[in-house]
Amino acid sequence: MRLVTLAALASLALASPALAQSDTPRQPTISVMGTGEAELKPDFARILVTVATQAETVAQAASANSAATERVLARIQSLGIPKEDIRTANFQVFQTPQEMRPDGTQVKVPKFSAHHQLRITTRDLDGVGRLAGEILASGDMTFQSVSFGLDRQEEGGDKAREAAVRDARRQAEVYASAAGVSLGRLLEIKDGSAQIFEPQQDMRMSMAMAKGPESVPIVPPATIRYTANVQLVWEMAGRQ
Repeated sequence: MRLVTLAALASLALASPALAQSDTPRQPTISVMGTGEAELKPDFARILVTVATQAETVAQAASANSAATERVLARIQSLGIPKEDIRTANFQVFQTPQEMRPDGTQVKVPKFSAHHQLRITTRDLDGVGRLAGEILASGDMTFQSVSFGLDRQEEGGDKAREAAVRDARRQAEVYASAAGVSLGRLLEIKDGSAQIFEPQQDMRMSMAMAKGPESVPIVPPATIRYTANVQLVWEMAGRQ
C-alpha cells in the first residue's frame, strides 16, 4: 500500500511543472495584415498572332500551314524582329466546326483546320502600334492580343512585399500607440499572395475597324503594378 502511495506522489511531483506551465498566461500579441504595391516600367511587349489554314486532310492542312507560317516569319523578320524573338506558342490541327446558313442548310467547308500561334517579342514599345498595323495588313495571320512584361518579374513582387512589411509595421505601431503599449519581438511572418496586374489589350475590335497600319493605336502602359500582402505578429511589450 505504501509503495502505491509513493508512486502516486512521485507522479504528481513530475506533473506539477507541466501543470504550472499551462497556467502561465500567454504573452499578448499584435497581429496585423499589411498590403503593398510596386509599379515598374515594362521592358518588352508580346504580340500573339495566329496562322490559320484549312484542307480536306490533316496532312494537307498541316502542309498548307507550314507554307503560310514561312511567309509570315519572313514578313515579321522584314519588320525588324529577330528570328529568335519569334516563338511557337501553340500548334493544333482539328476538325473544322460545321457552319450553318440562316436557312438551316450546311455550309461546305474543308474538313480540317490547322492553327499555328506565334509569340512575337519586341522591346520597341513605342513601335508596338506600327508593328500591330503591319501584322494586320498581312493576310496570312490574325492578330490575337498584346501584353507587356518585365525581364525580372520577381523584382516587382519583392518590392511589393517590402512595401507590405512596412505597411504592417506602421499599422502595428499605430495600434500599439493607441493602446498605450509598445511593440516587442517580431514573432511570426506569414507570406500572403503576390499578384501582378499586367495590362492586357484585346485588339480584335480595333483590328476589325482598322484600315491600315497607321490605324492601330496602342499606347504602352507607363508601369506594371504588383501587389502583395503579409501577416506579421509582434509580442506586446509593457505600457509606454
